[in-house]
Amino acid sequence: MDWQGQKLAEQIMLLLSAVIAFAAGYVLGSFQMMMIVYAGGVTLTTLITVPNWPSFNRHPVKWLDPIEAEKHPKLQMAVSSKKKGSKK
Repeated sequence: MDWQGQKLAEQIMLLLSAVIAFAAGYVLGSFQMMMIVYAGGVTLTTLITVPNWPSFNRHPVKWLDPIEAEKHPKLQMAVSSKKKGSKK
């Protein structure tokens, strides 16, 4: 999953749906219609950005091999040891 591409698509789609919803609500003079159009835009954005589409995989996340992950200490241990050291 490419988190950068997914975030960009989500931001663009939400901004576009907000602008369209505002315009529809303004032209029709209906706050309810504006909210319905925006809810449809949010639903469409969710359907586009949540699945793992190949087009969002331009910057794939590089995961550590399990052997490499075992060599590095866990974050929770590092945080707890820092807290103990600061109390002294």
